[in-house]
Amino acid sequence: MNKLEKLNKLFINGVWRDGKSDFVLDVINPFNNEVIYKFKGANQADLDEAYESAKKAQKAWAARLPNERSAIVNKVADLIELHKDEISDIMARECGSTFIKQQVEMAITANICREAATFPTRLHGYIYDSFTPGKESRAYRKPLGVIGVISPFNFPFNLSMRSVATAIAIGNAVVLKPAEDTPIIGGMLIAKLFEEAGLPAGVLNVVTGNIAEIGDAFTSHPIPNMISFTGSTPVGIRIGKIAAEGLKKTALELGGNNVFVVLKDADIDQAVSAAIFGKFMHQGQICMSVNRFLIQKEVAEEFTTKFVKKVSELKYGNPTDKEVLVGPVIHDRAADRIMKLVDDAVKEGAKIAVGGTREGRLIAPTVLVDVSANSIFNHTEIFGPVAPIIVFDTEEQMLEIANGTDFGLSGAIHTRDLNKGVQLARKIETGMIHVNDQTVNDEPNAPFGGVKHSGLGTFNGNFILEEFSTVQWVTVQQEPRDYTPFN
Repeated sequence: MNKLEKLNKLFINGVWRDGKSDFVLDVINPFNNEVIYKFKGANQADLDEAYESAKKAQKAWAARLPNERSAIVNKVADLIELHKDEISDIMARECGSTFIKQQVEMAITANICREAATFPTRLHGYIYDSFTPGKESRAYRKPLGVIGVISPFNFPFNLSMRSVATAIAIGNAVVLKPAEDTPIIGGMLIAKLFEEAGLPAGVLNVVTGNIAEIGDAFTSHPIPNMISFTGSTPVGIRIGKIAAEGLKKTALELGGNNVFVVLKDADIDQAVSAAIFGKFMHQGQICMSVNRFLIQKEVAEEFTTKFVKKVSELKYGNPTDKEVLVGPVIHDRAADRIMKLVDDAVKEGAKIAVGGTREGRLIAPTVLVDVSANSIFNHTEIFGPVAPIIVFDTEEQMLEIANGTDFGLSGAIHTRDLNKGVQLARKIETGMIHVNDQTVNDEPNAPFGGVKHSGLGTFNGNFILEEFSTVQWVTVQQEPRDYTPFN
């Protein structure tokens, strides 16, 4: 694989080149503010070329034998494992990923590729009994054509690849636009892996640039049949509106306001361990991160004491240090927003039990107590290393608080009564929820998606296979049909 410095180019129709825009993108190391590399961004002409290249390459790619498509996607997984040290370095420098986050993200991404590699032989058609004499009724599953993929900065390798690898395996072509903060790990590295794996030119194209110049055009362009977006709810709503005007399919995985519930009969030590992971993995910059801790009154003091102690011991700092568990947030705007949330919560009456300080983009792991059930966190996604603890009395009150938000992505509930845990989990309005675990779970063969303002569509396994394909009804009239009275 080429060195990192060789990847600061657009990848269009199998060619690495600068964009034609006057806009130059500086990609910043979030820990030390170093400019890692510069990109000449894409303009409308570059975007047109990327989509035209995808359209031209797609039909021949879809016609390739399923085992050939499968082999290329599997080869990408092999390359991820082969180049894991180099990929880890890119993640740390570009994304601020700690060592544990690097390992988790690479494993998930390789697993997504392995799962996607099975899709070429899983595009099953159907034969139906017909209501017409002498007719055979069939349905064929086909790729959609060209899919536009927009990915975020937080888990860019994983969240780009879960759409890219799936779409390509099924027989689609892709134009990928990674987040401006993470264009290498979320885009150009993926293009390089597929190039090395032998993917034909044009099947995957990657562009980056100024949102004002190509942002809306990426979605409104007439060529893509579908837009797959992972990111914030406000941006997702805008993309959904633009896509609807072009009658395009969308898969939108958006923000979360995930609850972590601890009932009075829970194993508190296990709950604390799960809570630490679910909140502070990647500085809380995960759509599935815990946003609100709901702790039953009888165990609130024990949980809070143990939780605060664990949080106070978390090492935070330079993500290249393998002992660091909490690194920097992605940019100054994020740090400013998170610290304002803490200040606003304190004004509402919350108290800082630990943390609450900032140095550059490093925010000390923070716990807030005495947080109101109607606090700012009920309608705001933190996306940072801040844990608000809300105490509740009854299970009915817990459900009211948990469901009192426009979001519904993930959740967790801790109890020794597993049957009750499942019953309560099913009453929480969320696309995913985990009993006696934490909120950050993703497995390539299990459904991943939210409800309410957390998104549309479902990723992974058979669910994303159906999202990224379409069905065509074909009938065969095997004997002459009676068209009376027209015949």
